[in-house]
Amino acid sequence: MSSSLLRPQTHLPPSVAVQLSQQAPFILRNTPSAISPYSLSSLWSAAESPELWMTYENLMLSCLRTGDEQSAHLCLERLTERFGASNERLMALRGLFQEATAQDDAALKKVLQQYEKILADDPSNMPVSKRRITLLKSLKKIPDAVTALTQLLDASPIDAEAWAELSDLYFSQGMYPQAIFALEEVLLIAPNAWNMHARLGEVLYVAAAGNEGGADKQLAESMRRFCRSIELCDDYLRGYYGLKLTTSRLLTTPPASSRQSKADTGLPAPEVKAVERLSELATAKLSEIVRRNVNGEAGWEGYDKADIIAAQELLNREAKPITR
Repeated sequence: MSSSLLRPQTHLPPSVAVQLSQQAPFILRNTPSAISPYSLSSLWSAAESPELWMTYENLMLSCLRTGDEQSAHLCLERLTERFGASNERLMALRGLFQEATAQDDAALKKVLQQYEKILADDPSNMPVSKRRITLLKSLKKIPDAVTALTQLLDASPIDAEAWAELSDLYFSQGMYPQAIFALEEVLLIAPNAWNMHARLGEVLYVAAAGNEGGADKQLAESMRRFCRSIELCDDYLRGYYGLKLTTSRLLTTPPASSRQSKADTGLPAPEVKAVERLSELATAKLSEIVRRNVNGEAGWEGYDKADIIAAQELLNREAKPITR
């Protein structure tokens, strides 16, 4: 059995999802369709394990990603037979299947109505609440999705995933202060999440572009967030990419430190020499990551191809002004 079936499917590249979907008929033929711990048949059937049910769930998700609705439905049936249709997680998975197989927005709205009916009976059903929020987002009902997320966070304020999703929704609407606040909440829950530090750096960087009065402060804070990201994960490409962007911008548009005091910004403006050293570090590390990934060196294959291309373009753009 593929180890990919025991990993979160949202992090699997499309090529792996396709391979898993192609293996679905074989996997389903060679795994038990049902296990009852109270029947005599369990004496000679395969032992039940969490990995078995995780396999069914992840295989269903891979099949839905690739359009194999028949195999996905079979996985859903086996899970339902084992855990029952009233299981909260199964309700959400069934809704996900219906969303994936819906032909138009009218069908999606019917699924949304089913979610609302379930939540009317049981407002504490978190899996269905999250599916409803995702569906509202896909139907472009962003204000409703934001409202639903804030209600969910009132009930579960330490849900880092929900805070991150709320930040993305605010960011999509250009509400940068709210997006920044939501990401800060994520980092209160998961302070060592290097990807979230980098994401906060990205939001601050974008916010600085439209904030004439406080752009210097936001750029400096963005740089610090990227620094924290690579401090926690010293080969995180997006962290170095963001660090290169922020340092280049700070060097080409020096902060008006004379107009700002420590009391105004909370922290002193970064020194030019420190910014230059960080820019050099980012350039060197990005160059190393791109070179080793392109050469196929062991241990350097896990980067997203689009991120590698973007890093190479950034390095090329930075190199052009000094070309003789």
